[in-house]
Amino acid sequence: MSLKHAVLGLLAESPASGYDLMKLFNASLSNVWPATQSQVYGELTKLTTAGLVEVAAQGPRGRKEYAITEDGLAELRHWLTAVEPSGPQRHDGLLRVFFLGIVTPLEAQTFLLHQAERAARTRAALEHVEETTEWDEDMISVYGRIALEYGLRLSATQEEWARWAAEEVTSAKARKASELARARHTEEGQQEGE
Repeated sequence: MSLKHAVLGLLAESPASGYDLMKLFNASLSNVWPATQSQVYGELTKLTTAGLVEVAAQGPRGRKEYAITEDGLAELRHWLTAVEPSGPQRHDGLLRVFFLGIVTPLEAQTFLLHQAERAARTRAALEHVEETTEWDEDMISVYGRIALEYGLRLSATQEEWARWAAEEVTSAKARKASELARARHTEEGQQEGE
């Protein structure tokens, strides 16, 4: 997903100013695709130049309200239906798991329990969003609630997995693998010193 498509999607619901878009981002998309104020305003300029959005109204103090154009709606529809989602290709947390044998089982377990707590905090934050948001019948509410459910389920699964993995790294098999890895490095270090 790109910021371009996030802005087009929000404007497909209704015209909005940059300030309004930031409020929508913070209330609905920040857990999925966070953006700063300067990024949103920069993207609005690019989209206007490309003819995908237009200034629909101007107000006091230079306030501009943007609306999606037909070309913008066509681009959003194309992205929604024809562009394959890229998904997370890299996950540095899982990369670290592959190499946890380099540290002690206690250090590995501590890392994994920290990941479990992080997932639990994410889930708690999403539950707060779920409880405090006034869900109504508009597009962002209906589909935002569906996206929120993904986050709730994913964070629950991540926490469960991390707690399971924290137990696994203390198993006899994991301890043996860690000992072999550390012994190999100790042996290599001694050979270099000779």
